[in-house]
Amino acid sequence: MCGILAVLGCVDNSQAKRARIIELSRRLRHRGPDWSGIHCHDDCYLAHQRLAIVDPTSGDQPLYNEDKTVVVTVNGEIYNHKQLRQKLSSHQFRTGSDCEVIAHLYEEYGEEFVNMLDGMFAFILLDTRDKSFIAARDAIGITPLYLGWGLDGSTWFASEMKALSDDCERFMSFPPGHIYSSKQGGLRRWYNPPWFSEIVPSTPYDPILLRETFERAVVKRMMTDVPFGVLLSGGLDSSLVASVVNRYLAESEAARQWGSQLHTFCIGLKGSPDLKAAKEVADYLGTRHHELYFTVQEGIDALEEVIYHIETYDVTTIRASTPMFLMSRKIKSLGVKMVLSGEGSDEIFGGYLYFHKAPNKKELHEETCRKIKALHLYDCLRANKSTAAWGVEARVPFLDKEFIEVAMSMDPEWKMIRRDLGRIEKWVLRNAFDDEKNPYLPKHILYRQKEQFSDGVGYSWIDALKDHADKQVPDATMLAASFIYPENTPTTKEGYLYRTIFEKFFPKNAARATVPGGPSVACSTAKAVEWDAAWSKNLDPSGRAALGVHEASYDAVDTKVDKPKNGTL
Repeated sequence: MCGILAVLGCVDNSQAKRARIIELSRRLRHRGPDWSGIHCHDDCYLAHQRLAIVDPTSGDQPLYNEDKTVVVTVNGEIYNHKQLRQKLSSHQFRTGSDCEVIAHLYEEYGEEFVNMLDGMFAFILLDTRDKSFIAARDAIGITPLYLGWGLDGSTWFASEMKALSDDCERFMSFPPGHIYSSKQGGLRRWYNPPWFSEIVPSTPYDPILLRETFERAVVKRMMTDVPFGVLLSGGLDSSLVASVVNRYLAESEAARQWGSQLHTFCIGLKGSPDLKAAKEVADYLGTRHHELYFTVQEGIDALEEVIYHIETYDVTTIRASTPMFLMSRKIKSLGVKMVLSGEGSDEIFGGYLYFHKAPNKKELHEETCRKIKALHLYDCLRANKSTAAWGVEARVPFLDKEFIEVAMSMDPEWKMIRRDLGRIEKWVLRNAFDDEKNPYLPKHILYRQKEQFSDGVGYSWIDALKDHADKQVPDATMLAASFIYPENTPTTKEGYLYRTIFEKFFPKNAARATVPGGPSVACSTAKAVEWDAAWSKNLDPSGRAALGVHEASYDAVDTKVDKPKNGTL
């Protein structure tokens, strides 16, 4: 996971401007500590901070076509680059980098090649022959990208907001699945899958197809020339990722370089649900498991740094990003540069506990569509930036394009939670991997109740954050919140605290507009809050806010957090 910055069409092409671009690019060095590169052509600059994972010795960027008339800076991984190289047999490649195919695909197919890429990516490509350029972001927005405009008419692109917010008058999150073309004058969508229309599909549930597609998604993400591991919380999603990696690791190229024992990582407060469950899964799979701890005070002390790196004031994201941020630092200290993680499954399969209240399959399907479309603002942002803060790359197999299309073409009746039929949340996924002859996981792990990451690291983590905010933010301040922050007004002291920290680093209106708002319960969209009248009185993103569903749910009358009941798992 690298850091990219591009400034195109600026008036000033002096040495001082080049120095400024290099200075701003250094703000992204945490993302790519292994090498820095810059290409200047008249009034266009493409800069890159590299995290070397594939072809670490020769894949430095920017990358070029044969005569260097096409220049590209890329953040991401192209998993099908070997197949694409076969289609480009007439082209000469300079490196073994998976991203070099982008320059040659542009030569061969023009701007209409982006849908050919299978991976996570954000890139900017400059054609120096006519000074035209394109920028694109992957289908779901796994890889971050921001788009901005300078007062001199220049167009800016950056992996993180901090690299352009000072120099751009207006900027925005680059929408996933889009391409920006200077020739065609703006953004257009390149990713148009059938599920995007939110029309209810009718394809029958095929557990074998679902399982095999997911296994392919995991295996392709084992493409690496550096040590890697799996983030293992002990919940269904991360446990399935770890199980599939474990099955295929011995025969992979990665095993030939780094050995066939899988490394897994988990973090939590001592005694937390995740630590216990993750160890059980790790013992079952026989992984080299690293159990990492943090204290409440360490988490609170890290809040400012976390918000600076993840660039949001969303409460749920900050709660979950903090332990992930602390874990990533320890992972990097062990020499690991890439991890696989389980994000995306809950959005695709209706796995959050509030889906228990979905009134019918149409509303469930529409909510899953809304959740996937918003992933780039929440879980993708968290997973990417929390790890990239320490030069670690997170890969997310559940957000594989092919897997999403298989899972989202299924008749959503199969995703409905039917206690009368023994179907809990994500039953279709659990059932697909319920193999009696060659089990992937123990039954009680395969059917463990959903825990959101911020809950699973220890219930007292969220309670402590609320207590900390209560001490930091006076009651009188909350009375004036709507005047101080009229847009996306914080409704809790915790939200107010995070907002003040965010505004300290990113004070512009454009920055605060990159963060979504609206009511939520247990990570729902605002629309799904309507599913249960009681939820409107208990608007909290914790999974325990799903009243009457979570085994350690908040009391329906008193929204103060109760202690988790013994035996919550």
